[in-house]
Amino acid sequence: MDGALILRLLLLLIVANGAPVLGKRLLGDLFARPVDGGARFFDGRPLLGPAKTWRGLLLAVLAAACCAPLVGFPVHLGALLGAFAMAGDLFSSFVKRRLGLPSSSRAPGLDQIPEALLPLLAIAAPARLGAGEIVIVTGLFFLGSQALSRLMFDLRVRERPF
Repeated sequence: MDGALILRLLLLLIVANGAPVLGKRLLGDLFARPVDGGARFFDGRPLLGPAKTWRGLLLAVLAAACCAPLVGFPVHLGALLGAFAMAGDLFSSFVKRRLGLPSSSRAPGLDQIPEALLPLLAIAAPARLGAGEIVIVTGLFFLGSQALSRLMFDLRVRERPF
C-alpha cells in the first residue's frame, strides 16, 4: 500500500470534483448549459437536473488534466480521472432523480462513492492501483468530502453545506 499514491489520488479527485463548484461560484450562470438540456425521463422527472452543466464537466476534466502532472500523473490520466469523476456524478444525479430527490439534494454515499470509485477504476490499470488503494481512496474521499463541503460552505464557495 502506497500512502503517497493514496494522497496524490485523493488530491486529484478533490480537484476534479471541486472544479465545477468553484466554476459556478466564479462564473455564475455564464456557460452553464444543462447536460440534459432540460429533458425528462419516462417517469416525468428531469433526466439529470439543471445543476449538471457542460461547463462543470469541462472544468473537471481540464482541472484534473492540468493538476495531474503536479501530483505525478500524466495529463491524459488526469483528464480520464476528471471525465470519469463527472460520469460518476451524472450517474448519481440520474439515480437521485429516479428516487424523487430534487437537484442538489443530499444523498450521503450516493453523492460521493460513484464520483470517486468510477474514476479510480478507469485509471486502475495504467496507474497500477490495487484494490486496497481503490477502497481506501474511495473511503477517504467519502469522509473528506463531508468536511470539505462544510468548509466550502463556510467560505461561501458552496451554496449548501453538503
